[in-house]
Amino acid sequence: MLFRSLARAKAVTDNAQVIYNSPRQAVLGNPNGKITLVEFFDYNCGYCKKALEDLAQIIKEEPELRIVIKDFPVLGPGSVEAAQVATALRNQFTGDKYWQYHQKLLGTRGQIGKAQAISVARELGADILRLEKDTSDPATQASIQEVMNIADALQLTGTPSFVLADDIVIGAVGYEALKTKIGNVKKCGKTLCG
Repeated sequence: MLFRSLARAKAVTDNAQVIYNSPRQAVLGNPNGKITLVEFFDYNCGYCKKALEDLAQIIKEEPELRIVIKDFPVLGPGSVEAAQVATALRNQFTGDKYWQYHQKLLGTRGQIGKAQAISVARELGADILRLEKDTSDPATQASIQEVMNIADALQLTGTPSFVLADDIVIGAVGYEALKTKIGNVKKCGKTLCG
């Protein structure tokens, strides 16, 4: 267990630029925030749907928090399709508009795939012809592959998974646990202050 923790911490350090600052990932909250929380999620993950409420509350309460979300489609073909559409949509939607899309799609009941992802995009005013084109663009595939490579380096096997400072938090740990870890990063730069 300790070896795995050390290996993950080293992987965070070795891949920090791509984890925290990849131009291929969506940024929510304060884009210039002093603290960055990264979430690896899947649109078909029930635990990610629960963690969305925690994230929404934290965004409201933490004006200095920058959140990077990474599509990590591990729950089947529908998840891959939804990730492709959502990734392509970032060519049209950013910031609050993308956050609105993310919340609505993640809040959709039932299995999510391409049809649901496009339907939500259409509802929010996306250019669907452009979206279809961008979905099959090699840059969209490269973005998803980048996340898969990072997740592999971090030894992530499920969603949601979070990266905060030099720590990896596995699972929907709840609002209080995330809030405490963010508070610790503010105090001492780490998720656990000694």
